[in-house]
Amino acid sequence: MKNTGLHRRILFALAGIRDGFVREKAFRQQSIAIVLAIVMLAIVRPPAIWSALLLATLAAALAMELMNGAVETLADHLHADRHEAIRIVKDMSSAAVLVLNLANAALAIWIIVAAL
Repeated sequence: MKNTGLHRRILFALAGIRDGFVREKAFRQQSIAIVLAIVMLAIVRPPAIWSALLLATLAAALAMELMNGAVETLADHLHADRHEAIRIVKDMSSAAVLVLNLANAALAIWIIVAAL
């Protein structure tokens, strides 16, 4: 992929999104969460900055879910047996997704409460 044109790099990235959607249930769930958040934003109509912040953090969570899936796929490929170091890497990667999801939930709740 090094020294390839932008068009090919975009195609590689789109293939990664496709693979994430096909292989990772959590990625599909994150995608649904973004759709629901967009609906919520359309109903609540918060100031644009809050909408932009929530959408940006949801996109970050979706990207982190892709990274988590990539880490888990690579770890399983390199070391299929149970190994403490692999478990730690996978757990920490999952924890990063959880932190973002908790922040997103708190932000969504804040937006809804502020709109009441």
